[in-house]
Amino acid sequence: MTVTADFTLPAELEAPAPPENRGLPRDGVRMLVSRAASEAIAHHRFTDLPRLLLPGDLLVVNTSRTLPAAVPVGPDLTVHFSTGLPDGTWLVEPRIPAGISSKPYGAAVPPEVIDLPGGARLTLTGQAGARLWRARLSTAVVPYLLRHGEPIRYSYATGRWPLGAYQTVFGRWPGSAEMPSAARPFTPAVVTELAARGVTIAPVTLHCGVSSLESDEDPYQEQYDVPPATARLVNLTRQSGGRVIAAGTTVVRALETAAVAGTAGTAGLAGLAGPRVEAKAGWTSHVVTPETGLRVVDGLLTGLHEPRSTHLWMLAAFHGKNLLRECYNEALAGGYLWHEFGDVHLLLPGATGRASSNLEPVDNPVPAL
Repeated sequence: MTVTADFTLPAELEAPAPPENRGLPRDGVRMLVSRAASEAIAHHRFTDLPRLLLPGDLLVVNTSRTLPAAVPVGPDLTVHFSTGLPDGTWLVEPRIPAGISSKPYGAAVPPEVIDLPGGARLTLTGQAGARLWRARLSTAVVPYLLRHGEPIRYSYATGRWPLGAYQTVFGRWPGSAEMPSAARPFTPAVVTELAARGVTIAPVTLHCGVSSLESDEDPYQEQYDVPPATARLVNLTRQSGGRVIAAGTTVVRALETAAVAGTAGTAGLAGLAGPRVEAKAGWTSHVVTPETGLRVVDGLLTGLHEPRSTHLWMLAAFHGKNLLRECYNEALAGGYLWHEFGDVHLLLPGATGRASSNLEPVDNPVPAL
């Protein structure tokens, strides 16, 4: 897999705290907007989202709720719970406490059996990549984490923000090690305006594992659920010429996993001759890249990703490497903020994508902060 973008991220562009703690409302973050067809790049606030989407668009969101997935074991060890696997084991990462965050365990081999708070025992059953281990907990993982865990925090964070700071307005089902952060800026006011402007919102669930993968490390399998109603809405939107916009890379992964080849008239969808989405649930290892392409998703709302991040492979599938590089140059020059508490990026297919409308908004740039 080739590198799609490689750049240096200055420390001052790492968002250290939620926007609410920086004097902004949750939906007050900045939003870079780029269009594939015209290669235009513009600057907005997130509150502009409802007028940048079109009546008839479908916005698909992730209903996974963030777990307190970090368990402090002692002064020399913290365990991050990442992802539940089909056999009941979990991928975990032993880490070394470092202030309010932690750092990788390194080359040292952690204990085979780790005694956790509350009398639970974690047995490591084998290594699964550079830093992750397969492990089995002596009790049910999610209830245990809800009682004994705390949010995963990284070194750029300046405070011990509560679990609520790591939740989105759509979160319903506990299971993510880290927040599906593209949807963090959504507020009831923004959701209401989207609905009033004719944008439909539909749910999927994909439980996010730890995102701090090593450079160019392949993403691992994650649990997902595309319900029947959402599959139907995606197909009807595509049939009617609307655009399917994913709120987060997790949503893209779930929908593209559930995409299958379709023919006209299949499942009562006369006129939908291309790929369609089926209701599916399970674990996905699908990785979206420029080589795999996109079958059912037209646009993406996402955060700003780290240099050499595997998430950039997916973004290049929407925009291509050259436009993506220009977007990141623009974000760096404009002082956009990275990470889960930072700004966002809306990738659109063009002026109107498949849809056509006289209501297409004109970009209204705002000055850099």
